[in-house]
Amino acid sequence: MSILSQLTNRFNPQLSKIAVSLIRQFDEQVSSIPDMLKLTLGEPDFDTPEHVKQAGIRAIEENYTHYSGMAGLADVREAAAAFFKQKYGVSYNWQSEIMVTVGATEAISATLLSVLSPGDEVILPAPIYPGYEPIITLAGATPVYIDTRETGFVLDPAALDKELQARGKKVKAVVLNFPSNPTGVTYDEKELAAIAEVLKKYDVFVISDEIYSELSYDAPHETLARHLREQTIVINGLSKSHAMTGWRIGFIFAPEELAKEIIKTHQYLVTAATTVSQKAALQALVQGINDADVMKEEYLARRNFVYDKMTSFGFEVAKPSGAFYIFAKIPAGYQQDSMAFCVDLAQKSKLAIIPGVAFGPEGEGYVRISYAASLEQLKEAMNRLESYMKE
Repeated sequence: MSILSQLTNRFNPQLSKIAVSLIRQFDEQVSSIPDMLKLTLGEPDFDTPEHVKQAGIRAIEENYTHYSGMAGLADVREAAAAFFKQKYGVSYNWQSEIMVTVGATEAISATLLSVLSPGDEVILPAPIYPGYEPIITLAGATPVYIDTRETGFVLDPAALDKELQARGKKVKAVVLNFPSNPTGVTYDEKELAAIAEVLKKYDVFVISDEIYSELSYDAPHETLARHLREQTIVINGLSKSHAMTGWRIGFIFAPEELAKEIIKTHQYLVTAATTVSQKAALQALVQGINDADVMKEEYLARRNFVYDKMTSFGFEVAKPSGAFYIFAKIPAGYQQDSMAFCVDLAQKSKLAIIPGVAFGPEGEGYVRISYAASLEQLKEAMNRLESYMKE
């Protein structure tokens, strides 16, 4: 056996339990099909606002090309604190309770790796974005899913309480993601208050991924931190609100006692977020505080169009109240294996959407459509889907 073969058997054994996201795998699989129309990835189709781009250009010209502090530039954290206070009504000390991360993804990784130990359990409402489970697994912990299909994809407080009671001290953390990827469902003030009342009874960390907070349609976003500040670690960022996915700017908002531990992991993962991107983020947070409004208006029109079309085709859909996804139950009489359904759709109609199973077993029998695409593209997509459904 060669040394290379021997080395491949010496990786962290937890790696054998995870794989590249099924979302990415499927997207790559169908990308080679000519004339494919893809509604697969969760990325805004808008460009970063011009004034934000210009701030990034100025930062390069002014030589903001060196490390910032571990937690990020002071003016960026101060602006993030002001943004969060103005938008969501919760105050954080920018000096000790906020850090700038390399996107929300690194914020999630730094937080979970800081919190979890081997043998711990993490509760997640399902179906859910598949970016949490691999990090939980790498930490040697175990994800525990609560099925939300029967409650409109909203976590039921009684079900949460029952799970926490039954599992006791094994549960270290609870993860929430709202507005949700993949369903677009979110929580209102009353629902969050009820969930918070349950969580207050248990000494668990609560990781609240609110990256789609600025894309909440029916009412202003309500943060869990308003109801449960001491236990909550809020994840947010500018990727969705300001169409800045490639700039890789996220944030962690957490009580000082928690933040001072998480920053250790953050530092050794990335040292600090990119300085140029942070200067662009400052522009987005201050002058661009309401930049998401124009995009949100367009997303809302797209949501209504796609929702109306898909329900007319026989899909069962919980109407999204945020983000930019439709999570639809495949109608009876069609292939219920979501991967088989989506592969067949891609091959026959050149339309790519994501199999629901990518979001866990609870997503089987569903498909996810990203309507972060132009209305013209969405109209063509619905025409292709309609033709397929009529075959």
